[in-house]
Amino acid sequence: MIKFFKNPLFLTLIIWMSSNFLSNAQVPSTMWKMVWNDEFDGSGLPDPNKWNYDIGGHGWGNNELEYYTAGRTKNARVENGRLIIEAVRESIEGKEYSSARMVTRDRASWNQGKIEVRAKLPKGIGTWPAIWMLADTRPLKWPDDGEIDIMEHVGFDQGTVHGTIHTLKYNHIIGTQKANQIKVNDCSENFHTYQMEWDKDSLKIGMDGNYYFTYKNEGSGYEAWPFENKFYLILNVAVGGNWGGSKGVDAAIWPQRMEVDYVRVYQKK
Repeated sequence: MIKFFKNPLFLTLIIWMSSNFLSNAQVPSTMWKMVWNDEFDGSGLPDPNKWNYDIGGHGWGNNELEYYTAGRTKNARVENGRLIIEAVRESIEGKEYSSARMVTRDRASWNQGKIEVRAKLPKGIGTWPAIWMLADTRPLKWPDDGEIDIMEHVGFDQGTVHGTIHTLKYNHIIGTQKANQIKVNDCSENFHTYQMEWDKDSLKIGMDGNYYFTYKNEGSGYEAWPFENKFYLILNVAVGGNWGGSKGVDAAIWPQRMEVDYVRVYQKK
């Protein structure tokens, strides 16, 4: 045995085999503990113990064209193990489109952690799906209390996914928002996992484990870092609006849906 270990070729082989084994071994993560999730089992309306709804058609600050409904499987339902949020062209409450905006407000909110949402996005000019978060403050003051956009996609720019944060100091109204984008050419054909990691020092937004945008706590106070607040999650499909409809709305593409395979929330142990 001593002769073998003194042989440099044998040592090289042992080192290669060890490194190859470690690189392919599945090492379980002990950093995160799941604290909330929805796997969308069953069928019918989404779980009312986990989801609430924003309702109405006043434009939502963006001149959107849809009326958001609640308790209506036409716009939000669970089927085949997935959540379906569907925007439909129909006359409803003075609007030409209906859709759903599902929220965990009054059900669950979190401060720091990791969120993963596996989803497939709608397609077509005028669609504006989003996976995002607002501060669970009463009353909410926007943008002062913060906004986290884990995923936004506008149909006129197919295949570009956006991650953005808004605060009083950094927001799109004054053109200072902090953001980045990633190309996802098959985002409307295949599922991808959109995620966010958040601690006291930074927010990271990514997809399929690749973090493409980091916003750091610059230490300048609440105007730039309101992320000591608890935040709740929002899933919606908007129609048109200042951004989503800036290139028009194709009236021939509806209905359009966002499909969600799961939502999982983790916090560090």
